[in-house]
Amino acid sequence: MKNTHGRSRRPDVMKVLAGARPDELDPSRLADSPRQRADLARILAGATDTRAARSRVPGRLRSGIRPFGTMAALAAVAASAVVVSTLDGDPLGVRPGADPRSSSAAAGPGAATSDGQGDLRVDGRLELLSAAKKAETSTAEGTYWQTTTRSEDVNVVGAAGGKGQLFAVRDTGTSKWSVGVRPETRSLMVLGLDAVTAPRTQQDEARWRAAGSPATVEAEVRGNEEGGTLGYTMGPRRPTVVRTDADDKIYALGPQNVTYQDLRELPSDSGELRRELERRYGQDSGAETKDRTAYVLRLAADLITMPVKPAVRAAAYRVMAEQPGVRGLGHVTDPLGREGVGVAFPGTQATPLGSVEQRLVVDPSTGEMLCEQLVLVEPSARARQAGLDAGTTVNYTATTRMSWGESQIKVPENAKH
Repeated sequence: MKNTHGRSRRPDVMKVLAGARPDELDPSRLADSPRQRADLARILAGATDTRAARSRVPGRLRSGIRPFGTMAALAAVAASAVVVSTLDGDPLGVRPGADPRSSSAAAGPGAATSDGQGDLRVDGRLELLSAAKKAETSTAEGTYWQTTTRSEDVNVVGAAGGKGQLFAVRDTGTSKWSVGVRPETRSLMVLGLDAVTAPRTQQDEARWRAAGSPATVEAEVRGNEEGGTLGYTMGPRRPTVVRTDADDKIYALGPQNVTYQDLRELPSDSGELRRELERRYGQDSGAETKDRTAYVLRLAADLITMPVKPAVRAAAYRVMAEQPGVRGLGHVTDPLGREGVGVAFPGTQATPLGSVEQRLVVDPSTGEMLCEQLVLVEPSARARQAGLDAGTTVNYTATTRMSWGESQIKVPENAKH
């Protein structure tokens, strides 16, 4: 697999460990014995079993640049009431649900043994702490904070009216979000650049054609107790542009819309930042997830791609590393083929496709968030019928650009407003 970041080999795990550890845990300050070096690894990994067994995952992936937030942005602008929400529902119908697996059961290959030996993938703290060190690099401010993402949503559909057999579709597209942080600037999001809905595989295309090549197909979604359907129009579609600011408010952070100044004033100490996020959890009576750990993980992940100070971005990584049940997955590639380290949030979520696990892919050399994914853990009968097995990524959003710019993005002439 091509390494798009130009690294010739994987980073040395001991160098990553050395870069991530706190100064007070530097082995040079300890007696140099194998036992004490093993103790250091266990201290960094921490004990998560009891708290992880009670934790649940967030209700959806990250902030408004994600496909889930895209829907929230449209609803927010239509209502002229709120900025892009970071905790609303998503097209896949993800909701907190199934009891999470224990950290030991979920760890899989590479888990540490009872004596603390083995590799460190059982805990995601090491990867997140390493990313925090890289994220502290200072960057100059600009006029527009701009992100570009590539996303894909996989769903199981059938012809409208329930006729014919089930098959899977891929809904893909690129989105650009340009957030103005200076007075008199606007924030624009262009959704669905090169967007298209198509059968996922050749087998799915054959099933679609056998159903008469319907132009519109339907998927199950969760909502009220009776559920509902979500319609997909097959083929390409026009992009949509929405304005995502309201006066000087540019983001939603928990239950409140915030200004750029609010973001710049967030604490850079991980303990203080965690308490701030927990405070917002306490204020959010309408939160989709009632689990505090899940809520804090979600907001911390949101902050990483907002125009916060580098020290705050690093603190957000550390807040995630401190949460119980976060699990490392070792070296992985994201759906775009970029190399990074994987981190799984604790527990699973219930969806019409089965239980899913939320994962992040982080570039340890830069501290950048590469991708967020929902991966099937236990497919539903409906998903299996359409050929979706355990381990299938059913939703991802990959960030391909996150930087400052001085010019507002151009809106395509064919975009819907």
